[in-house]
Amino acid sequence: MIRGRNFAEIHETVRRLMVLRGEEVHTESWQGRDITKRPDMVTTELLNVTLEIPLLGVSDLQYFRDQVKPNLPWADDHFEERVCGQPINPGIQWANWPWGKSAATHMTGTIFNHNYMERYWPKNAGAWALPTHTADEYAGNAYARELRRNGIREPYGDLNDLVALLRREPHTRQAYLPIYFPEDTGTPGRKPCTLGYQFIRRNDQLHCFYPMRSCDLIRHFQDDVYMTIRLMAWVAVQAGWRDTVSLGTLSMHMTSLHCFANDMISLRKQYA
Repeated sequence: MIRGRNFAEIHETVRRLMVLRGEEVHTESWQGRDITKRPDMVTTELLNVTLEIPLLGVSDLQYFRDQVKPNLPWADDHFEERVCGQPINPGIQWANWPWGKSAATHMTGTIFNHNYMERYWPKNAGAWALPTHTADEYAGNAYARELRRNGIREPYGDLNDLVALLRREPHTRQAYLPIYFPEDTGTPGRKPCTLGYQFIRRNDQLHCFYPMRSCDLIRHFQDDVYMTIRLMAWVAVQAGWRDTVSLGTLSMHMTSLHCFANDMISLRKQYA
């Protein structure tokens, strides 16, 4: 467990550990593509990294922007897209990501095989085969409003259902939003890096457990942390706790925290 006084201190520790203790791993594929003959895709990896990030009851997003240093304004714009209430795909903000050109190569036709909007709002996901870019565009399709996906015995829940549970039972242990779905198990292609989010309220603080199967230290880590903090704040407001509950801790577990070969060159120079 890596702890620190704030995110900036934890981030520095993780970067040093990557240089000092990371081990090289060359996986067979990345995002569903064969990389066995791509030496630039060799990664340096830290296995099973767990962080406990104190959020110190802070409600000012600017504090976290300054601490975490996500890709702005993209991270704010994409977060608003994630919580738009409809499973739009591909949306708009993917193209504004600093590595948007790379993301475009992973489209199936004109949409992605999954995205966060579909996983936050899965009840109607996939109801419209055409690409959708805004919540209004998706909601304007009558068929999209009629589809309700079912699990084994119950209908799918979504982010709003999680909020409703927290309103009914503020101290529940069941407020978990899955992002990695059964359809991802054992099948080829791109998969969500995020497994899910568990929210738990204790002593007038909202905490979050954020497990990830995989995280890129350079291109994703800071955005993932920042948008999860934003999600915690959003959930607290939606649950009606704006003035009564503060942000507690973000506990984050990454099975594989890694850095690609070209990025490691720059990282090693910083800690030579």
